[in-house]
Amino acid sequence: MSHAHHHPHDQAGGHHADHDHEFDHSHHHHHHAAPASQKRLLFALLITGGFGVVELVGGWWTGSLALISDAGHMFTDAASLLLALIANLVGQRPANEANSYGYGRAEVLGALINSIAMIALVVWIGVEAVQRLLNPQPVNGGGVMIIAVIGLVVNILSAWQLSHDHDNMNSRAALLHVLGDLLGSVAAIAAGAIIYFTGWQPIDPILSVLVLGLIMRSTWALLKQATHDLMEGVPAHLKLHDIGMAMAAEPGVQEVHDLHVWRIAGQRVALSAHLQIDDGQHWPALLARLNRLLLERYRIDHVTLQPNWSRGQPGKRVIPIHPRPH
Repeated sequence: MSHAHHHPHDQAGGHHADHDHEFDHSHHHHHHAAPASQKRLLFALLITGGFGVVELVGGWWTGSLALISDAGHMFTDAASLLLALIANLVGQRPANEANSYGYGRAEVLGALINSIAMIALVVWIGVEAVQRLLNPQPVNGGGVMIIAVIGLVVNILSAWQLSHDHDNMNSRAALLHVLGDLLGSVAAIAAGAIIYFTGWQPIDPILSVLVLGLIMRSTWALLKQATHDLMEGVPAHLKLHDIGMAMAAEPGVQEVHDLHVWRIAGQRVALSAHLQIDDGQHWPALLARLNRLLLERYRIDHVTLQPNWSRGQPGKRVIPIHPRPH
């Protein structure tokens, strides 16, 4: 039995020259995009945190729970943006002996912390809303409308900046916060308008609760994804069975087992597997074909394959792709 570890830029020449170019280009793009991503996060952090203070003061002045909840969202947004910025910076650090994969998982931890913080905020505002419904308090509808409209503009600017980072989980986490806060601003505008024109005070906590439900839905989805990645689950866009079948279909492969696929960080995915092959002499060429298949069809660029063979005893093609008990 022998062990083979492959990374696209570990091989040179011949068949793998295209792999080297493609892999290096993606890393160059990643490092080039990082400063732009950090600038967007910093811009969104400054305007969101700054206006959170304005909304908090405005909520206290007008007596509006919708504004206070929106200010709470703003501060949570600012915290999530700060975490995203820190995770973005930490994630650029190279691998070392203590962290052989590097620090890319910092973005997953940041997304997890953001999700938990948002759930805590949702619970607090929900309790406050119930108390307001039981004991209505006067709200300055006109003041609420003015402050909420400014908040809406701020949130649109932040969302526009963050929408450019599709591949960064922390930027997506921060964008979810900002979109939730954008909904909060719309609700605050509606609450202010209804109170200003009709004088019906309960609309303020009622709209706060409705917005919390929408925010909770997005937050829960993010929490599930972050937990899935920390548990080293198979990325949602990949199917373990399909990958196993594709590998087993390569000539010379008898069996694929102990197949594992997981996300390292961002869009970088790793794979490890044990293979039963026909003949060890053909392993170098087979390894090259498998690596090309995994990179081109599934965008998996970090591959570890362990082959085993018994010359002259070709086996039946079986694909038990689920991990064997150890």
